Amino acid sequence: MNIRPRPEGLVRGFSLLELVAVVAILTTIAALTLPALANTRTRITGVGCLGNLRQWGIATFLWAADHDDRLPKDGAPNGRSTEEGWYVDLPSVLRIPAYRESPWRTNPGVRLPDSPWICPSNRRRSNSNNLFHYCLNQHVNGSGRGNQVALSAIPSPAETVWLFDNGRLAAVAGPNNVHTNLHQRGAQILFLDGHARRLPSRAYWDFDAGRGRSGGPGLVWSPDDSGWTPTGSGVIPMLATGPNPALTIREAVAASDP
Repeated sequence: MNIRPRPEGLVRGFSLLELVAVVAILTTIAALTLPALANTRTRITGVGCLGNLRQWGIATFLWAADHDDRLPKDGAPNGRSTEEGWYVDLPSVLRIPAYRESPWRTNPGVRLPDSPWICPSNRRRSNSNNLFHYCLNQHVNGSGRGNQVALSAIPSPAETVWLFDNGRLAAVAGPNNVHTNLHQRGAQILFLDGHARRLPSRAYWDFDAGRGRSGGPGLVWSPDDSGWTPTGSGVIPMLATGPNPALTIREAVAASDP
């Protein structure tokens, strides 16, 4: 057989069949890895949100320690309070800009900062009036934005909701405002013992009725549900039992108080 030698410098290219095979392999690899990358990103942003809520929890303990065990007042639901309210008092503890000083609250074109105010998973921007990625439970302090109760008077702090992922606009509201599809079809909630965790939406939302559940296992919205009555003084502090991360926070606060 007479085989002609290949001209010097000539490199054989891929055939059409080989190119199709390579593209198919790359497509399969992408299909396998992209969901994993998306899940990783979801988990990372979820961890960031939990970190934000825990910072608000620490700020709440520190605020109460400096104010005769009282929780901060609610503040106006529309975010317009400037003298008092959780979004006025707690930022000063964390030494971050006050809500009223933040340009992103009324300007949807401003880039959202890496801040305890902002949930990394929440894409909602300002409606030109306000922006709260986290909402305070309106039932803890009772009716009226000027009310204050003692932290130690809460009968079940490990089950009582304090702040949560906001699915609507108000700074202060109830179970109907919890986001239903933010962290893997759920939301993250800060409780009054200082811990925060993710809950699946079915745990706090009645999809048949189209509204939030008023309670459930391990989920208390109103301390009144347990027969507790808000009081301003004369309350015997409750002692936590067993391993409790909130107890560590309380002890640390007490130790730092001269």
